[in-house]
Amino acid sequence: MIQKYIEHFKSGSLDAHKDASRFWVKDVGPVVESYIGFIENYRDPAGARAEFEGFVSCVNKETSKKFSTLVSRAEELLQRLPWGADYEKDKFLKPDFTALDIIYFGGSGIPAGINIPNYDDIRQNEGFKNVSLGNVISAVPKQKIEFLSADDEAMYKKYFKESFEVQVGLHELLGHGSGKLFQNEGEKLNFDKNKVKHLITGEPIKTWYEKGETWSSKFGQLGNAYEECRAEAVGYFLCCYPDILQIFGYEGQVADDIKYTNWLNEIRAGLVCLEFYQADAKKWGQAHSFARYVLLRIALAAGQGFVSIEECVDENGKADLKFNLDRNKIDSVGKPAVGDFLKQLQVYKSTGDFAGGSKLFNEWGAVGPRELRWREIVVARRKPRRNFVQSNTVLTNGKVELKTYPATNAGVIQSVVERYGEDAVNDALNVWEKDVKIFGL
Repeated sequence: MIQKYIEHFKSGSLDAHKDASRFWVKDVGPVVESYIGFIENYRDPAGARAEFEGFVSCVNKETSKKFSTLVSRAEELLQRLPWGADYEKDKFLKPDFTALDIIYFGGSGIPAGINIPNYDDIRQNEGFKNVSLGNVISAVPKQKIEFLSADDEAMYKKYFKESFEVQVGLHELLGHGSGKLFQNEGEKLNFDKNKVKHLITGEPIKTWYEKGETWSSKFGQLGNAYEECRAEAVGYFLCCYPDILQIFGYEGQVADDIKYTNWLNEIRAGLVCLEFYQADAKKWGQAHSFARYVLLRIALAAGQGFVSIEECVDENGKADLKFNLDRNKIDSVGKPAVGDFLKQLQVYKSTGDFAGGSKLFNEWGAVGPRELRWREIVVARRKPRRNFVQSNTVLTNGKVELKTYPATNAGVIQSVVERYGEDAVNDALNVWEKDVKIFGL
């Protein structure tokens, strides 16, 4: 794996990085886990250029036992998804699924969970890994949660970590890890054209991925938001099953509260994510935000008082919103609505039908006058973005000590300064100076 990494970074060969990822997938159950490369393309408006990131972490063995059970039951649980066996992979490639505590993460943002590698051909045919970043999930600032009633805010703060751990597990393993792509493999199709029907029209399948085509090449810059929406919806849908919550160690009233907190957190996030809608350009700038907003629209459209958002004023006379989700209607209203939408998302993904998929997704992702008013209130009441400040380990009198820093910009800078020695700084300066000479930066 490391040899292939070296080859990739020296030559720029994408095939070398894919080979490194293949070796990485085969390294099952390590105590120390890491991955590196140009991985996510969320920040590129064209959805093509990937940003460099890398992490080093230790496996949380206790939490990983839950994920191991989830993996062992994955084939059974996938049958509950609303698209049937024809639209599911012929064989589920059981991944390594671990809970990690991050020691160091290099990148512009730290996710709560990851499903990698991002190469669809490797994920579908060779395998993948899921990781949940536990100490990222728990690093939540203690501040007011906007737009919730006092009771809902208390529930949110009590069970956020537990509910998000469930969501991340279902999202990464059974969300990103599910669903079949109908492909022309050169000599034959990987599905029975005479048997498999389109789940929306009921007609024979007319589109698929030709040789050389991938999910990313077909769906382009919409692909990230679309896929994140599909994976998020799988999490909402499957957390409604008591036996799945039991895998994570939750039963009875606690399990019901965690299910409610998950739906409350995720659907409310679709409202808060309006902050990332670019009103002037009429476009979304962040894949996860776009995805969650679409699912908010689905929940609102389900009707029957399941989700409501009321415009109001607070005690200081400032514009406010009241978000409400009826917990008694999650199973009867919310789950069927999300399930039906999930089926549609999967059909267009499986068949490589960008025209149909983009029409569906963009219609639900439209932001009208009402939502623009909500956006103004969301932006006016938003909190400062939190700083993730990474600790350092130092050797003092033969003992390893953890050194932490304040969650401020100065703390971030000090953490970085003390992490790297003078040689590392000089190496970075030399690279920069060469770039200046070559490119005239």
